[in-house]
Amino acid sequence: MKVILKEDVKKLGSKGEVVNAADGYARNYLIPKGLAVEATKNNLKKLEEEKKKEQQRLEQEKQEAKETASKLKEKNITVQAKAGEKDKLFGSITSKDIAEAIKKQYGIKVDKRKIQLDDPIKELGSHIVSIKLHPEVEAEVTVVVQGTDFKKA
Repeated sequence: MKVILKEDVKKLGSKGEVVNAADGYARNYLIPKGLAVEATKNNLKKLEEEKKKEQQRLEQEKQEAKETASKLKEKNITVQAKAGEKDKLFGSITSKDIAEAIKKQYGIKVDKRKIQLDDPIKELGSHIVSIKLHPEVEAEVTVVVQGTDFKKA
């Protein structure tokens, strides 16, 4: 029996696939549990429409990521931090700090998990940081860490 999977099913297929399943397995397990529906003409048509909508949504996300990347292109993000001798920071600059600085300075919201830092920034100066906005879209920004003098009381 041909069925359209609504969920990933181990050893059978993944969501959205049309697969052949044993009649008893399909009627007694897959369909009653809501894991699949029978592959009728109407259900196949619905599946195609859902795939088109999903494709459009993914294309829209990619376009938005490209627009954000063009806004961020060659921007300098300035971050203030307390520093001691030899330009070493007290603490470090993390992806959260960079995301907050981008939002504050340019009004662009960037998810901190998309900012790719190998290690937190622990020194003053300019650092090039990569932001993966979409699996196919990446932007590079320069993070300028400026120190504020730390005086002993």
